[in-house]
Amino acid sequence: MTGEILFLCHRIPFPPDRGDKIRSCHLLKRLAQVAPVHVGCFADDDRDMRFAAELAQVAASQCLLRRDRSKVVAGLTGLAKRQSLLISLFDHPDLHRWVGRTLAERPIRAVVAYSAQMAHFVPVLPSDVRFLMDFVDFDSAKYATYGAEGSGPMAWINRREGRVLLDFEKRVAQRADICSFVSEAEASLFRDVCGLGPDRIVAIENGVALDYFDPAADFPAIDHGDGPLLVFTGQMDYRPNVEAVESFARQTLPAIRSVHPDARFAIVGRNPAKQVEALADLPGVIVTGGVPDVRGWLAAADVVVAPLRIARGIQNKVLEAMAMARPVVASPQAAEGIDATDDLHFLVAANPAEEAAKVIALLADPERAARLAMAGRARMEERYRWSATLAGLPDMLLSADDKAGSRAA
Repeated sequence: MTGEILFLCHRIPFPPDRGDKIRSCHLLKRLAQVAPVHVGCFADDDRDMRFAAELAQVAASQCLLRRDRSKVVAGLTGLAKRQSLLISLFDHPDLHRWVGRTLAERPIRAVVAYSAQMAHFVPVLPSDVRFLMDFVDFDSAKYATYGAEGSGPMAWINRREGRVLLDFEKRVAQRADICSFVSEAEASLFRDVCGLGPDRIVAIENGVALDYFDPAADFPAIDHGDGPLLVFTGQMDYRPNVEAVESFARQTLPAIRSVHPDARFAIVGRNPAKQVEALADLPGVIVTGGVPDVRGWLAAADVVVAPLRIARGIQNKVLEAMAMARPVVASPQAAEGIDATDDLHFLVAANPAEEAAKVIALLADPERAARLAMAGRARMEERYRWSATLAGLPDMLLSADDKAGSRAA
């Protein structure tokens, strides 16, 4: 394409060590193959700020800001402005100013906003500038679910957030040229509520770095001792992950240990919440916190589990485990959106009793577990290379005139 791209994301895309950063990192790298990319993003902490130099190797220019607004201030501001609390939490006048300058000074032909909380940084654009809104997940539906299942003040806050954020998402969708979601299931749900068709609401699926998540790659091995090892990976201050491991550790693992007393459950991921740290006091539970390389834990796992009760889109943790050729037992919510078949590429278990039964069955039949693992790896190779899942991205950034010019050339 002629011209340049403005890319806005709510977290710096480096390092790609959590779900949102994995997707934004690969999106950024693909965009940089199309045209120079100017990146505006936030850092959560000092560690994030240290990756500015890595971002600079890909970005034509960048604005990296430390996100310093507290949840309390964001909440009060959002309530006062009748604004989504998520939008209020990710607000910063300096980024608004940088976006304005970049649009004024650079030949920007496309703006890509990653995640709903970045859409409010996108001003009214000239008619020749394309706007791709990558919602990733249908976030307002997640908050609505929290509100419906909870009670007390937090349930009221979540119900309000679901309503207000949905109104915002629909307004953004009306002015964006294309809105993308991580799976066709998410895209279809959003089409139903916003009234736009598949020409405007599309799926851009996640992929997996198959050369990195490869059982034959070079990575440090884990000394995991004796007995079956069950592994869960993820950002461990994220509510769906917290609830998943609590359910598995307290309800599923005891049933497994009644058959395999030496079975252990490793919870592998950064920033474990206090509820997660407390699980280490239970028999057989290991809480690692952040690890330098998650592949060693995945490779050591007899079974990887993904028992999420609330999940949106495509779960990277499932793709990565399958790419590492490990047998996976996932909840229907974690499996939704993944183009793979139950009992062929992975196993789907709807509740703790089913999870325990299916894990025990895999531990009793290593040959079946190995067949499942290899089929999962093969499916990732067939279907989930990033080069394949992002293949259509350049066309989404081209205007009708650009496409006509490309055809004429």
